[in-house]
Amino acid sequence: MIISSDDIIIKTIARIFVPFIQLFALYVIMHGHYSPGGGFQGGVILGASLVLLLITHGYEEMRRRVPEGAVILLGSLGLLIYSGIGLTCLLLGGNYLDYSQLSVILHVDPAHARAMGILGIELGVAFAVMAAVCSIFFDISTGGILPEDEK
Repeated sequence: MIISSDDIIIKTIARIFVPFIQLFALYVIMHGHYSPGGGFQGGVILGASLVLLLITHGYEEMRRRVPEGAVILLGSLGLLIYSGIGLTCLLLGGNYLDYSQLSVILHVDPAHARAMGILGIELGVAFAVMAAVCSIFFDISTGGILPEDEK
């Protein structure tokens, strides 16, 4: 079981760095369709910021800030976004993830529809990957046994 650090310096540094790490993750996600990076890399960075909080502040504090239900919800939301965009393209008469078909409902030209579709996919992948990274690390750090299961 991970025990929180008692060192005020470590906790303060982590608290200062986490928002900047998350901001960088959002930058990587939002620029993923223009440059290297994207949903997977941004999701891993977001997950790593939450893992930093877990390591420095302990499991109970992390659970208070980010409940396990929120992690499950974000993972499900990411999968829903990804599959929803793909199915929408199918329903509009194109192939799965043929973003140019989205121009019909977005009222933009096909080039802009592709950019917006890719951005949506990047967000869905980022949510799913972040949730997976957090879930895996929570399971590894607790040995699969939650504190309420020990009682």
